[in-house]
Amino acid sequence: MADREKVVTERSKVSPEEMPWTEVEANAPPSGDCVPEHVLIIMDGNHRWAKRNNLSGFAGHRAGANNLKDISQACLDLGIRHLTVFAFSTENWHRPLPEVRLLMDLIRHFVRVETRTLKENGIKLRVIGDRSRLPEDIQKTMAESERETAANDALHLTIAVNFGGRWDIVETAKSLAQKVRSGELAVEDIDEKTFQSQMSLGELPAPDLLIRTGGEYRVSNFMLWDLAYTEMYFTEAFWPDFDKANLTSAVDDFARRSRRYGRRG
Repeated sequence: MADREKVVTERSKVSPEEMPWTEVEANAPPSGDCVPEHVLIIMDGNHRWAKRNNLSGFAGHRAGANNLKDISQACLDLGIRHLTVFAFSTENWHRPLPEVRLLMDLIRHFVRVETRTLKENGIKLRVIGDRSRLPEDIQKTMAESERETAANDALHLTIAVNFGGRWDIVETAKSLAQKVRSGELAVEDIDEKTFQSQMSLGELPAPDLLIRTGGEYRVSNFMLWDLAYTEMYFTEAFWPDFDKANLTSAVDDFARRSRRYGRRG
């Protein structure tokens, strides 16, 4: 009991930036002992970063897009195999029209211009979400980039565009219902594994770590099904400022977590 009280006392001295979302063991392993295989990032804070630096909202979003390239390289350096980022949510359509157009332009530019770099670095690109509402040229560019990088395996980069966790669950339920109605699938055969196979992340490894930048403490309708046993890390750093050192800190924090999956520690 005394040892536990000591741990609690020591944790109370930790700043909010360093405080983990779940309980940390007292004797944590050193850095590098446990690298997450699959990392999710909610890239938040572009507009606030721009405002703090007396820049336009466009400059903030552009800096955020550029930072995705740097963090992708950092993931390669750290040995992270899967990176999934939240680029545009189903709720983002409610933003002012000029901002939505700007975000579409940045997505178009990133996918079109960075495909060559992705190929050279062995990065496989995959885009998830409802593409039907996106401009046709963006849909075409996404498909072309996915084809050109399909053989890459150093890092699997998944970009969620016009995506929402609730949408993902509803679309999966619809897909399974259609299979049942057509006789392709029996209701009795539907289990968690079957459900997961029809979701956007499909057969990718379950996410190990969710990082949210920008100082907010919520998941904002991102990967609701997939977050069941995901560790969470929240940082005050705005997305354009989140660099390799910040990512390394998040990975180090993850390495100290005790992942029990419902079992007693």
